[in-house]
Amino acid sequence: MRDVPTTSPPVVVDAMGGDHGPAEIVRGAVQARREHGVPVVLAGRAGVVRAELARLGAVGEIDVAHADDVVPMTERGAGAIRMARSSLAVGLGLVRDGAGAAFVSAGSTGAVAACAVDRLGTAPDILRPALAVALPTTAGGATVLIDAGATVDPTPEMLAQFALLGASYARLVLGVADPRVGLLSIGAEPGKGNRLTRRAETLLRDLPLCFHGPVEGGDVLTGVADVIVTDGFTGNVVLKNVEGTVRATLALLATEVGSSGAGTGAGTRDAAGAEALRRVAGRYDPETHGGAALLGLTGTVVVAHGSSRARTIARACVVAHDLARGEVVGRLGDRPAVRPAR
Repeated sequence: MRDVPTTSPPVVVDAMGGDHGPAEIVRGAVQARREHGVPVVLAGRAGVVRAELARLGAVGEIDVAHADDVVPMTERGAGAIRMARSSLAVGLGLVRDGAGAAFVSAGSTGAVAACAVDRLGTAPDILRPALAVALPTTAGGATVLIDAGATVDPTPEMLAQFALLGASYARLVLGVADPRVGLLSIGAEPGKGNRLTRRAETLLRDLPLCFHGPVEGGDVLTGVADVIVTDGFTGNVVLKNVEGTVRATLALLATEVGSSGAGTGAGTRDAAGAEALRRVAGRYDPETHGGAALLGLTGTVVVAHGSSRARTIARACVVAHDLARGEVVGRLGDRPAVRPAR
């Protein structure tokens, strides 16, 4: 068990969010408490949540904050804000009021982002929040992909702010002294891309950043940049494509190993190769990184995959707790004003 002070404020978990809530969410919260020592509070329909805790023999281990409503996974924003007694609203309210150190949800990303802005508010001068996720690279380090799905239609000024947030995150979380920032585009040559990308590039060149310049999709995992900036729509597609490609490659390799013949030297080598690939694939599994940090808010919020199972939720709780304990949100630093693109 992790050595966590008993006085540490709890991580508040949305028990009702996700495709597999509340059963898998509650199980993950219990794992976070028992296996990692992370203090947790579950926000959701008390009767349902306590029944799941009872099934796990965990009644009395984790407190429950009752919430009347559940935000559907199909909800993208405004409707979630109007649900004042949802598990999202109640959980984020606990963080706002200081009763929770951080918030974790596997609910609709749009709904989580909208409610987080409404309940917690954005940091000074920040226009919209962005999801940051660290992806392992072939160079041995990691690249922060931002935005991974929170703001799908940003302005150039928002992309510039995402770059500043991502660079600060890379310094604080990954330990990169002077992060190189790349702007995702359809070519590495300056001035390429759509109108949003071209205008954002102009802004990024004027900011106090180590701006590498435009990068292509094939560069995301090569380590050419420590931060890859893009809009939330494209970033979410990139993230899920990476995860899906890894799963597809494993499935194809399993088929090849199965057809190579058991007991042969080639079969043994193939099996060893498959095991090595599985270890690599594990680095890109959502269960490993737990979720993405929603940056640009006044509080710590981690958004997990909607399809998250218990292990992923447990990992998300650990990530949220570590971010809160390290005061990462408060240390993201002063961000220079971003002038509108011409």
